[in-house]
Amino acid sequence: MNIEFKSAKELYKRVIPALRTKKRILLKKGINVNEKQIFEYLVKEKWSKGFDLTLSDIVSDIINVNEDVFNN
Repeated sequence: MNIEFKSAKELYKRVIPALRTKKRILLKKGINVNEKQIFEYLVKEKWSKGFDLTLSDIVSDIINVNEDVFNN
């Protein structure tokens, strides 16, 4: 099944459960970040360079994003 998203907003709505999970993981480590910050980082730094990403690739990227990029 091939899922295509027409906008970043549509994709964001689809992956919000994974973003919330990552947010909780980061909060437990003392990193205060919100879902939008995680999403925007990945859009800018990772997904802008990729083509034909699957939904599972995107969710994996969310869960596995390096927490060091959010340390202030």
